[in-house]
Amino acid sequence: MGLTALQAHGDGLGTADVADYRGATTAARFGDLQTELEAVHTGCGVYDLGYRAKISLTGSDRVRWLNGMVTNNIRDLAAGHGVYAFLLNPQGHILGDLYAYNLGESIVIDTDQSQVEKLLATFDHYIIMDDVEVKNLGEQLTSLGIAGPNARQVARVCGIEIPEGHPLQALAATCTCDCECTQCTCVRGEHEEHESYELWLAPRDAKTTWDALVSHGATPVGSDALEVLRIQFGIPRYGVDIRERDLPQETEQARALNFNKGCYVGQEIVERIRSRGAVHRKFTGFVWINGDIVTPGSKVMLGEKEVGEVTSARLLGEKHPGLALGYIRREAAIPGEEVLIGVTPARVADLPFGKL
Repeated sequence: MGLTALQAHGDGLGTADVADYRGATTAARFGDLQTELEAVHTGCGVYDLGYRAKISLTGSDRVRWLNGMVTNNIRDLAAGHGVYAFLLNPQGHILGDLYAYNLGESIVIDTDQSQVEKLLATFDHYIIMDDVEVKNLGEQLTSLGIAGPNARQVARVCGIEIPEGHPLQALAATCTCDCECTQCTCVRGEHEEHESYELWLAPRDAKTTWDALVSHGATPVGSDALEVLRIQFGIPRYGVDIRERDLPQETEQARALNFNKGCYVGQEIVERIRSRGAVHRKFTGFVWINGDIVTPGSKVMLGEKEVGEVTSARLLGEKHPGLALGYIRREAAIPGEEVLIGVTPARVADLPFGKL
C-alpha cells in the first residue's frame, strides 16, 4: 500500500502511529483516542483523506454511460452536487461503492484506494463505442477532512473560506493560507447532523494546509478514530461490511438506489427484489457492555438459532459500550432484542448509534 499524499509530501506528522487504512498508508493515531473523537464532536478535527481516490470521467457520453453503470441517478444530477451509488455485476451483487460528483465539464468519482483497480477494470470492460475518457487523478488531487461544530471557523481563521452548502455539494473555497493554491474544491459531508467538509487540493499543498489548520486550533485525528466514527454513524465499508456476495437492499443503504432512473447493470435483480418484497436479512447495529472482545466474523445467535454475523466491531473503553455492525435476519432485527455474539451478551440497535 502506498503512502497518502500527506505522508509522502510532508516531513511526517510528528509522533503519529502509521498504519494501512482502506488501501493507503496514513496516520492511525496521534495520541488519546477519546481526545480525537471529542474533537470531531465538540470542536474541530482534521484528518487525512488521502486513502480516498479520485477518478475523472470526461467525454460527451459520460453522463449517459455512468447512469447506465451505477444504481443512483446521474442523468439528473445538478452541477456541483454528488450522490452515493453502487456498482453492480449483472447478477445484482455489489462490485464497489462510490460517490459521483457532477463538476460540469467532468464527473469525478470518489472511492477508496483499495477499490480503484477493480473499478477501473470494470469501467474499461464496459466502455466500448462510448465517448468516455477515464483518468485516475491520484497525481493531481488528494484531500483533507475537517469536522466538528467549529470546522468552518477554524478554516476561516487560517485563511480558507468555506461557503455554506448542502450535503454532498461541491463548492469553491477561497484560500489565502500559505499554500500555493488560491482556490480548492470543498465538499460538504453527507450527514446533516454532523458538520464535516472535504478539501480537495493538490498533493503538494496537503502538508502546508494541514499545518495551517492544526496551528489555528484543529486537532489531528487518525484513522483509528475515523473507523470508530464510521461504526458509530452506521456507515458500511466496502470490503468489510459490504462484500461482493451482498445484494443492495441487504445493506440498508437506500441512499444508493434510485428506482426511477432507467436501466443499469444489475437493475433487473434490484427491481425484482423490490417487487417481490424485502430480502431476508438486513444491515444493523449491535451493542455490548461487558468489556469482552467481539471480532468480525462472529456469529449472532438468538437462542439456539444463528441469525446473523458481525462485520465490524470496536470496544471503545471501560466506560463505553462496544459497538458492532453486521447483518441479521429481518425477523430478529428488533431494536433492543437480546442476542449473543459468540458468547458475549449484546442487543440489536438502530443505526446510527448516536453520540456515546
